[in-house]
Amino acid sequence: MRLQAPYTAESLEALVARFGSPLFVIDCDLLRRQYRALAAALPGVSLHYALKPLPDTTVVQVLAREGSWFDLATNGEVDLVRNAGIPADRCVHTHPIKRDPDIRHALDYGVTTFVFDNPDELAKFAPYRDRVRLLLRVSFRNPQAIIDLSRKFGCDADAAIGLIEQAGRSGLRVTGLSFHVGSQVGKPDKYVEAIDTCTGIIADVQQRGLPPLEELDIGGGFAIDYLEPAPAIDSFCAPIRSALRRLPKGVRVFAEPGRFICGPAGISLSTVMGRARREGRWWYYQDDGIYGTFSGQQYDKMRFPVEPVRGHDRPRYPCVISGPTCDSLDVIAEDIPMPELEIGELLIARQIGAYTVACATDFNFFPRAKVIAVNVEP
Repeated sequence: MRLQAPYTAESLEALVARFGSPLFVIDCDLLRRQYRALAAALPGVSLHYALKPLPDTTVVQVLAREGSWFDLATNGEVDLVRNAGIPADRCVHTHPIKRDPDIRHALDYGVTTFVFDNPDELAKFAPYRDRVRLLLRVSFRNPQAIIDLSRKFGCDADAAIGLIEQAGRSGLRVTGLSFHVGSQVGKPDKYVEAIDTCTGIIADVQQRGLPPLEELDIGGGFAIDYLEPAPAIDSFCAPIRSALRRLPKGVRVFAEPGRFICGPAGISLSTVMGRARREGRWWYYQDDGIYGTFSGQQYDKMRFPVEPVRGHDRPRYPCVISGPTCDSLDVIAEDIPMPELEIGELLIARQIGAYTVACATDFNFFPRAKVIAVNVEP
């Protein structure tokens, strides 16, 4: 099914007439565009799509045809890529905290590269010492990131050598380092700091005569446009490219982007199901909300551009856009400029592919948006 950009009102209305509302649309042309843009900005870096923000079989298969590798964190993600026909040797398992059944499930599929960040986690791999390769995750706290992932995971840089030596005494092989400087990162400085610190750890390992570190996972977090524009990806990555050139020769570098690839590829179509004047403003109630596709506003701290599908040239007034549930938390936007909307009008939200339908619920028995993919073939 083709959907030509820029989308026309007629084409969007036809989709809703066919599939219903609310509707979540994955535009695979945009997936390819984003993947290629990041690959061009980070030449020589293998891109492992992180399934977490949009775990979808079509997304995985489209990206596999682009040459993508895959970053897995749970048994469900392992099952998804296996069912999608992805070879296990194109996957890594990057969750730093796992149960033994999680390790065994990934190993049974054929994944052999895992991440750890502390002694207790390291000990879990002792029964599988002949089957696994380990990456040590290092923490780099980042107040500039919207989501600071190093708050929850990663060891201090000065603890890295000790953990690598402990792994060696246990007969476990640490083959590289990993870090993640956070999500929706606006400046590249922390990537550069992390790469330079890891370069120093790699050199220290070599000087101590320990088995060489051959891999570096630089994480994800590359920002996209929401209500404010993000930096152009090529210029954003320029300092990162320079830092990577300071690594020892032969170190394989990979990244684990999620949001950057899938975020712009998602659009949401919702229908105004009711309206009311309250305290001098129109309130518009649409059939998708905070407990559905717009869950990213709660869990991911993002705000999405929303507009009517038709009538862009009408006068606009501050209004409230609300979701459908009986919960007063279910409000999408306050004082958003909108034309006066009628019941039955369609609204479109853009840049809504990441951490949205992946986090949606059926709260209040309002069903989640139906998910479809368009432009699957180039």
